[in-house]
Amino acid sequence: MAPSGPRVNDDGSITIRARLVIPSDEIALRVTTSGGPGGQHANRSLTRVVASFHVNDSAVLSEADRQLLNEKVGSVVRTSASRYRSQGQNRSAALLQLADKIAVALIRQPPRRPTKPTKGSKIRRVDEKKARSRVKQQRRRPLED
Repeated sequence: MAPSGPRVNDDGSITIRARLVIPSDEIALRVTTSGGPGGQHANRSLTRVVASFHVNDSAVLSEADRQLLNEKVGSVVRTSASRYRSQGQNRSAALLQLADKIAVALIRQPPRRPTKPTKGSKIRRVDEKKARSRVKQQRRRPLED
């Protein structure tokens, strides 16, 4: 049984779903120094990885997928990882985050079918309004005769 979620392949490509694999040459990786504490190691080691995917330049996306991604996340999808001290681990983490972000953006919500309120719910609504009206009426000052 194959894994159902997005995954990073050995060649650097990412599998979003069964028929959608984004090749590694469409994903731009950039390495920088990670911020935060760590002294000289953190200041000099290029361990933070930024992964970007240009939606409009992709050859593997269908027009419908391209339009959906542009609406939900924009024309460039970016993620970064600096959690680990190793650039390799951060690269895998950034690619997995990118795959997750794209997979979530490609989920299509079924259109909502409007429904009418049932007869019972209409009756309950009117009864609640009448009860509330009676409560407010009882709180009023009595009329002077």
